[in-house]
Amino acid sequence: MHRVARTATAVIAASTALAVVTACGGSSGTEVAADAEQTLTVWAMGAEGEKLAEVAKEYEKENPHLKVKVTPVGWDVAHQKLVSAAAAGNLPDIAQMGGSYLGEFAELGVLEPVDTKRFQEKDFFPAGWQQGEVDGEVYGVPWYVDTRVLYYRTDLAEKAGVDKAPADWKELRALASAYQKDAGTKWGLSIQPSGLDTVQSFYPFLYSAGGEIIDEDGKVVVDSPAAVKALKEYGAYFDKGLANKSVPPGYDVVKDFGNGRVPMFFGGPWHVTLLNEGQPDIKGKWAVAEVPADEASVSMAGGSSLTVSKDSPHKAAAEEFIAHLTSTEGQADWYERTKDLPANTTAWESGSLADDPALKVFEKQMKTAKASPTLANLSEITDKVDQAIAQVTQGKATAEEALGKAKDQIEGLVQK
Repeated sequence: MHRVARTATAVIAASTALAVVTACGGSSGTEVAADAEQTLTVWAMGAEGEKLAEVAKEYEKENPHLKVKVTPVGWDVAHQKLVSAAAAGNLPDIAQMGGSYLGEFAELGVLEPVDTKRFQEKDFFPAGWQQGEVDGEVYGVPWYVDTRVLYYRTDLAEKAGVDKAPADWKELRALASAYQKDAGTKWGLSIQPSGLDTVQSFYPFLYSAGGEIIDEDGKVVVDSPAAVKALKEYGAYFDKGLANKSVPPGYDVVKDFGNGRVPMFFGGPWHVTLLNEGQPDIKGKWAVAEVPADEASVSMAGGSSLTVSKDSPHKAAAEEFIAHLTSTEGQADWYERTKDLPANTTAWESGSLADDPALKVFEKQMKTAKASPTLANLSEITDKVDQAIAQVTQGKATAEEALGKAKDQIEGLVQK
């Protein structure tokens, strides 16, 4: 992983955390055996925190020597809470971390490396595993994964004279136009024009064209020919009136997908449930498909990993609990509780995960999905890309100009 410059706040947090770790010598030297009586502390984010508490109660019944204390942490405060805990040497035994966090905390030296003999890459989706890997060392075990696929209205496509999902960029733009012209939709495709994390909407274009922001050697390649090509294609939807240039904060595409104003969007697995429960009138009138390809069909990978504090005296019990959560059975159970996609590939071999056609699309997309680089200040870097995308979608710069500027800004964040 190529290191990046940190903000002053992060530098202060890093210095404090490293001082604490150094003073403690990594762990207390009094580590507790896995089968001894003990309390395991776990932080999990958002809805996962609430659901994990239910799993913990059942796990305690099977392991009466163990108490598992799960603390739900809101995503809006999760980063600051983790930074503060790391600085004070008070991280929980186990913490859930998204890919955008893991590089930072691995760099702080507060995470225990994963035992790769027990937890093996072959058991997980490649992109899920890569999110926990930093400089060749693995610090997080994949817990669940996420990717984006294309949702499209099949009934409106048929009205527009199209009877199959678009397979490539040419077919995607043709269908977007046909929806407007022949099916009377307001827009052809919903993609984000600007604002925080616009890059996530852009990733399916960038990655499918073979582009990246920073390559595996740490070189900034956000202005490569592939990236420019992807941003030109992305911007064309706004230039031609196929996508809305002005989308309010917090916009929920589900309603407009239901009423037909928006016939296509890139969405995650949770949208299946939102559509089934919130838009029952269009049941059987929509489908999901892999991201339309350019050089290939490649979507973004997201999700969360489970990490162990380097200073935890309960590493053995923590490893046992993580093994339970990431096992085939544990992953299938977690999907039934949360609809989070399993990171363990064998969990997809039975039950609804094996039989549901929509889920099979997600599984296939995950096999080629690409993880963001595990960089300590990834959010600062992607903010520059967000700005570049907005310049193009609002007609204020060409793709070459916007990405050239972004490259200069990002190179200023990267340590040479």
